[in-house]
Amino acid sequence: MEYMGIEPGRIHFSWISSAEATKFVDVVNEVTSTVKALGPRKSFVKTPLTTAKNKAA
Repeated sequence: MEYMGIEPGRIHFSWISSAEATKFVDVVNEVTSTVKALGPRKSFVKTPLTTAKNKAA
């Protein structure tokens, strides 16, 4: 995924049984906090058209 420009912390795979609700909640909270700490991926954020025009000038 790094080759495609996606940071390692943005993707997480985990095997969780349907009987492991507590583990599911823990994993979701962990992944959510990790992704929030990374912040928005700059190349995926759209810039307003007026800003793009100003940079080109």
